Order: sequence, then structure tokens, then C-alpha cells
Amino acid sequence: MAEQSCLVTNDWICGEYLRSRSQELADATVQHIGITVVSVLIGLAVAFPLALLARRGPRFAGPVLGLTTVLYTVPSLAMFSLLLPLFGLSAALVVTGLVLYSLTILVRNILAGLAAVPQEARDAARGMGYGPARLLWEVELPLALPAVMAGLRIATVSTVALTTVGSLVGKGGLGNLIEDALPSFFKAQVLAASVLCVLLAVVADLLLLGLQRLLTPWTRISGAVEAAPAKTGAGPPAPATVEVG
Repeated sequence: MAEQSCLVTNDWICGEYLRSRSQELADATVQHIGITVVSVLIGLAVAFPLALLARRGPRFAGPVLGLTTVLYTVPSLAMFSLLLPLFGLSAALVVTGLVLYSLTILVRNILAGLAAVPQEARDAARGMGYGPARLLWEVELPLALPAVMAGLRIATVSTVALTTVGSLVGKGGLGNLIEDALPSFFKAQVLAASVLCVLLAVVADLLLLGLQRLLTPWTRISGAVEAAPAKTGAGPPAPATVEVG
């Protein structure tokens, strides 16, 4: 008796499914990546001026942080329903919702990074004649990059996951495949799309981590300097004290 196809037996792991539906998987993955990248980039572009506004003082920080936090608590189904009259059943609907969700993470991390810049660095730059704009771009932002990149990594991984919800309007990338497979419980399609979604999140996080290390080489140097005494087991001898009197 001939062995039955894994598609017929509805197995979780099915090489025949991967071979026969490779183009469908590739198209869904490309759509997922595109929606994620556009959403995160727009979110970063919106979050940056909001963070600069919020750091002007409590009068601005309260409304900005409060609004972004409230947006993050809105369930995705309700968010898309509220945006539907404005954007219709389009990719713009999904992107806008994802941008709004990313703001609370990005704004807070940008603020945290700017707040962590040493005051001595600001004072030194002002003493050298740096104006506010030059101080921000050449001193504060580079020193704030570790916190900003950490927020960007969290927002990106979160967006990869939330993009699947876009399947509600047919713009969910890999989420479309998961939703299509659930009524018939097509195991191979559910597993393949889910695994690809996880892999996208992991790869995106690793790429951003590499970019962070590339943009902030001083963090590796300072870490190596701090770890050096621990590796040798002993530091330089302590200077002798001499009492005078």
C-alpha cells in the first residue's frame, strides 16, 4: 500500500507543503516584513519629536506619556475598528495601528536615553560653543543611542507579532496564512507560518543588536576596560598613605 501524502494525513511537519506552497509563504513573508519595517520607521519618526516635546517639562510630558500609554492599552480589534472609517480595508489601516502601538515604547526609551546623558557632557559641549541643535545631534543623541536602540528592538519584535492581527483586514502577512488555515485546522500551514513569524522576530532583533554594537563602539570599549581587572585577578597596587604632622 502506497504511503499517504502528509498533506492528506494533515501532519504538522510536511515537506510537501513547503515545496508546493513556497511562493505563497514567500509572498506572505515579504508582506509581513514590509508592514513591520514601514510601521517601525514611521513610529520612530513620530516618537522622536514627541519625546523632545515631553522632555521640555511636566506640562508636556504628562499628556504625551499619558496618551501613548492609553493607545497601547487599546485592544487591537478595537483599534482597527476605530481606524476603519479613516483608512478602509487597506495596509494603511494596519500600519497606522502598529505605529500607534509602538509609540509608548519608543517615546519612553528616547526620553530615558536623553535623560541618562551626563550633565558634564552637556556643559562641556556648551563651553565649546555648541548650540541646542548641535548639542542634541552631536552629543546627546549619540550618548542616548543604547537606550534608543533597546527601545527600537522591543518595538520591532512587538510589531512583528502584532502584524499578524492585520489578517482581520487581509493585510497580516503570515497572519493571513494562520487565519486561513484555522477553520480547517491545516496543521502544516499553521506551524510553518508561526515558525516563520518567530524567526522574523529573532532575526530582526539580532540585526538591530548588531547595528547597535556598530553604532556604539564605545560601549564595548568601556565594558572591556571595566572587565580587565577582574580577569587579571588583581589591580594596580594601592598608593601608600603618609601622615604628615
